[in-house]
Amino acid sequence: MRLTGVSPESGWTGLSVRTALANPSTRPGLRLPGRVTVIAGSTDVPVLHVRLGLVTTAEPDDPEAPRRLVQFHQATVADGFVLRAGRGRSIPFELSLPWETPVTVFGGVPLLSLRMGLRTEVAVEPRLDQGAMVPVFVHPLPTQAHVLAALDTLGFSMRQAGLVDGRLPGVAQTLPLHQRLGYWVAPLYAGPITELELIFMADPAGLEVILWMDRRLALAGITHQSISRFRVWHAGADQRDWVATVDAWLRAAINRHAAAAAHADWSATISESAHVSRPPDQPVPPGFGLGGTAGGAGIGGSGGGDGT
Repeated sequence: MRLTGVSPESGWTGLSVRTALANPSTRPGLRLPGRVTVIAGSTDVPVLHVRLGLVTTAEPDDPEAPRRLVQFHQATVADGFVLRAGRGRSIPFELSLPWETPVTVFGGVPLLSLRMGLRTEVAVEPRLDQGAMVPVFVHPLPTQAHVLAALDTLGFSMRQAGLVDGRLPGVAQTLPLHQRLGYWVAPLYAGPITELELIFMADPAGLEVILWMDRRLALAGITHQSISRFRVWHAGADQRDWVATVDAWLRAAINRHAAAAAHADWSATISESAHVSRPPDQPVPPGFGLGGTAGGAGIGGSGGGDGT
């Protein structure tokens, strides 16, 4: 599959820009190959640079502010040159995608309203950029796909997928934004929690899974949040029992969430699972990378109690 983005000709330079991707489907950590073709009109055009950028729509930290277009990763593929009148130049590229690139497709289906594009910026002078946009489809890493599939097997259903233009305190984050996947809680785990948000932080070695849990009692006006973090390696992912692993993560996180809650009437523990007959092969202690805290300030959480 080959996708091409074409910009309209500039009014005074006559310059046109065409960006083609050999394959618009990719994954975090891979290279996105393609080619930019620029063609001059009737006059010579001094080009300052040709730059590629990954663009998506994200929500700001302020919940009252509207969503905005964010360019979260960029790379220069050509420095300054002069494009002679009537001539063209072809610039091949292989754009390296960050490991934290948000996922927009799972199981061949777009994740709700998430969209991403590759923008080509041809700077003709400081105040004039000639751009072309091409859609990009980011599929999950195998470890991410296993976690998402396990949540589905355990009865969780995705209700929203969004990007937040901001950093998570205490997390080794390289991009200026992060992805949050919201779920309706599966019946087996309902009670101690009413909402679950999933955040991935990937790097070349492995994947950090952040579970953000919330329990709201609407009539009483009570809310309690807690965060647990787990680390898993990319190596050996296909040999892991992922349903057992994710279930163990959830039960450990829910138990710690309930223990940290101030109201004992909904702090019962989850001690067994209908889907798992044994614990995961390599259980990871909850709170890994967060100093073992749950229900504390953490990443915007509230409530009391520190774990070990």
